[in-house]
Amino acid sequence: MDEIELYQRLGLAIAIGAAVGVERHWRAKDEPEGARAAGIRTFTMIGMTGGVAGLVEKYLSPGVAGSGIAVTGFLVAMTLVVAVFELREAIASKSFSVTSVVAAMLTFGLGVVAVLGDMTLASAGGVALLAILAAKQFLHQAIQRLQWVELRSAVILLAMTFVLLPVIPEEPIGPFGGVSPASLVLVAIMLASISFVGYVAVRILGPSRGDLLAGAIGGLVSSTGTTIAFARQARDEESSRTLAAGAIAAGAVSLVRTAFLVGTLAASLLPSLLPPLAAGGSVMTAYALLLAARASPSDGARMPQNPFELSAVAKMALLLVIVAFLARAAATYFGATGLILAAGLSGLADIDAATVAVAGMLPTLTRETAVEAIGIAVFANIAAKAVYASALTGRAFSLHVWGASILASLAALAVTLVPPVS
Repeated sequence: MDEIELYQRLGLAIAIGAAVGVERHWRAKDEPEGARAAGIRTFTMIGMTGGVAGLVEKYLSPGVAGSGIAVTGFLVAMTLVVAVFELREAIASKSFSVTSVVAAMLTFGLGVVAVLGDMTLASAGGVALLAILAAKQFLHQAIQRLQWVELRSAVILLAMTFVLLPVIPEEPIGPFGGVSPASLVLVAIMLASISFVGYVAVRILGPSRGDLLAGAIGGLVSSTGTTIAFARQARDEESSRTLAAGAIAAGAVSLVRTAFLVGTLAASLLPSLLPPLAAGGSVMTAYALLLAARASPSDGARMPQNPFELSAVAKMALLLVIVAFLARAAATYFGATGLILAAGLSGLADIDAATVAVAGMLPTLTRETAVEAIGIAVFANIAAKAVYASALTGRAFSLHVWGASILASLAALAVTLVPPVS
């Protein structure tokens, strides 16, 4: 570590302290001089103290260097001083908070990291600390508005993702490639996440815009899963309208995603597939926007339902995995000649699997066969989502999904059948 780098590292420690100090000082800017326990100067020096502690630690005698004695001593002394003055300020103002003490400890620690560790990590930590401190009002308001059902659902979703998923085996079980237990849990997490995103969007934006946005976001993950999740939430005619708009928006996004996959994995197929995909996606987008615009003002008063129910999510995840398993079985039994059938069966659950599979087989397939396989997967997926909507919910939701699906399919077919201009 040369002299210039030492200057840079100590300068970063000072800059982190100054950034935190600006935020702390700004919150108490209306206080008279001497009424603040720690402001911009104090926090700047705390960051510098962390950097100096790191330098002292670095240049101690070889037998002591690296023991942490210098950093620990500086940290204990600095924390005690800040805590005493913060306590005196809290008693005087009758407002108790440990935030500034913890912020001082973190600023000191980041100053040490800047000198002894990774400068990028120290910079990122400083930005994160500053963002947390600046978000006080937003975070407090969010907690005030938080309901138990939202907290419970978030905890369950986090537990499924970070506790359950890592311990589930990934190796497939069964014939025809089998079914991976981890994939089943992953699909359940995906469905639950879509429901939760939709719930949050509706709470923030209202049903007409919230369902539309949540559907578009869900379409980036799985339009089939989004349609199923929204169908389970449709309770009456008014909610069905906005939820159907979201499901249709998911379908439009899935067509855009398919075009992107084709362009990335099999660019030679894009001239044949892009026009029908664009036509179908445009029709679905227009239908979803029109449906959302027709939402009545009373829709805004609709409270969203439970973000997700584990039993329903598990059933839907199992259904999608079974459909994908049957598609692989069909491909195994019928061989290469069963590609079209396998693509259609895969489309009952998802378009991406068929698209990726066909793209991987492209060197051994004719262009016409590859285009036909992906096209059938797309049409099968559109039809499957309409069938799922009819099976899972009432007439109002399914009618809109069927209407958009039929119009989009007709538009895609019309573009496909138009002879190319010579």
